[in-house]
Amino acid sequence: MDRNQPLRIELLDTTLRDGEQTQGVSFSAEEKAAIARALLVNLGVDRIEVASAGVSEGEREAVAAILDWARGEGLDGRIEVLGFVDHRRSVDWIASAGGRVINLLTKGSERHCRAQLGTDLDGHVAAIRRTVEYAQSRGLAVNVYLEDWSNGYRDSPDYVFALVERLADLGIGHFMLPDTLGVLAPWEVRASLADMIRRFPELHFDFHPHNDYGLALANVLAAVEAGIRSIHCTVNCLGERAGNVSLAEVAVALKDLLGAELAIDERAIVPVARMVENFSGKWIPANAPIVGADVFTQTAGIHADGDHKGGLYYSRLNPERFGRVRSYALGKLSGKASVIKNLEALGISLSPEQTRKVLERVVALGDAKHQVTADDLPFIIADVLESRDFSHIQLCDCTLTSCLGAPSRAEVELLIDGERHRASGEGSGGFDAFMRAVEAIFRELGVALPELSDYEVKIPRGGRSDALTECIITWREPSGRERKTRGVHANQVFAGVNAALRMLNLLLHESAQPRAEERVV
Repeated sequence: MDRNQPLRIELLDTTLRDGEQTQGVSFSAEEKAAIARALLVNLGVDRIEVASAGVSEGEREAVAAILDWARGEGLDGRIEVLGFVDHRRSVDWIASAGGRVINLLTKGSERHCRAQLGTDLDGHVAAIRRTVEYAQSRGLAVNVYLEDWSNGYRDSPDYVFALVERLADLGIGHFMLPDTLGVLAPWEVRASLADMIRRFPELHFDFHPHNDYGLALANVLAAVEAGIRSIHCTVNCLGERAGNVSLAEVAVALKDLLGAELAIDERAIVPVARMVENFSGKWIPANAPIVGADVFTQTAGIHADGDHKGGLYYSRLNPERFGRVRSYALGKLSGKASVIKNLEALGISLSPEQTRKVLERVVALGDAKHQVTADDLPFIIADVLESRDFSHIQLCDCTLTSCLGAPSRAEVELLIDGERHRASGEGSGGFDAFMRAVEAIFRELGVALPELSDYEVKIPRGGRSDALTECIITWREPSGRERKTRGVHANQVFAGVNAALRMLNLLLHESAQPRAEERVV
């Protein structure tokens, strides 16, 4: 790789085709359209692969809707559909949907050719040429996948070279080389792809990696070093078995480690990842690079101390690049600096002795396996220092009733700054009914409540039926800022109620006294 030349890498995202082969994932037509728009417009991906031809009439209609939108934006040439060596069938399906590009799936290993198709190289090439020529007669641009290329190159390289040679005169845009079963190591990727480029310098090769050995990102770096300039990926590593390489990881690693230029807007990476997470039902691991909930959170006290004294644990991989913020976890590993960093974010100043007492309580809660959030700190401070600054609201009475086949009902009495308020509410469960009653009270006070965006209940593994339950609720304010509050109770519903009361106290405290600065979440 010539380090003096600008390194421009093109990304093809195949979340809507290969990613949908993830077990249990099926996107609706509306979800496919939303993801396609987000990938092309918000994120700036160069190309997307949206479907396999012939799946169903509903799939064809979904593809047609995406392409109809894309034509109006001048983006339809960047949308591709997988097709098969079946002469007219796939081509007609794609053309009827308004498609302009077919990615033709051919057999890149002799074993697949003989065992799956029951033919030899001559027979396969003849069928491919017939399909390609028909596709071109219908106005389609053609790319070619060499399925199982990695095993084909290992086991029958002469077959691979002959296949490419006999297709090289057809005007194919991209020869796409998949590590279909994710079997290659980085040194094999580098050597094999460099060989392909050296043998066929006039052709444009893509690399399509899978992650079965957890080597997909390393293999991408090796592929680019070998001379590949087009990489396939998916959002959140969706894909068959262990999935495909992560778009977020590829985009950031290529930029930071190899100095590559990409069209990606990094600030759109996390919103797109969360959209796909919601639509797919496959949750992002908390420690997933770039997009995981915890990856910009320092937990160890020594790390917080280093950051506090001089940003010693910062790197190029900073959260602000992705529209995120750095945070410092609170728990048994916290040190004084962890507490100080969170207090700074809250705009709270304590004496060294007060800070020590708060730290002791945080560590004790962590030892008891309770998750402590940044928004718990005001209540820990109030408890430790016997302050009533965050005691604007008290729950005087709460009666919850539920019966099979009928809405739950809540009767709630709150004491707010010395004044009693009563309201009732109905909902789909006890907590929902409680919140509807609370909303009625706060509506009278002219205070809008934040939106509940996540509700997590934790029960000790192997615990008894009367074990304490911890509820962590994430709230989203109109500004888009998120905050978390925690409640603990033997009754799961009342654990949620306690978490909600903490949010209400924070809300009332802030309405009475503006915050010094934004809180780190």
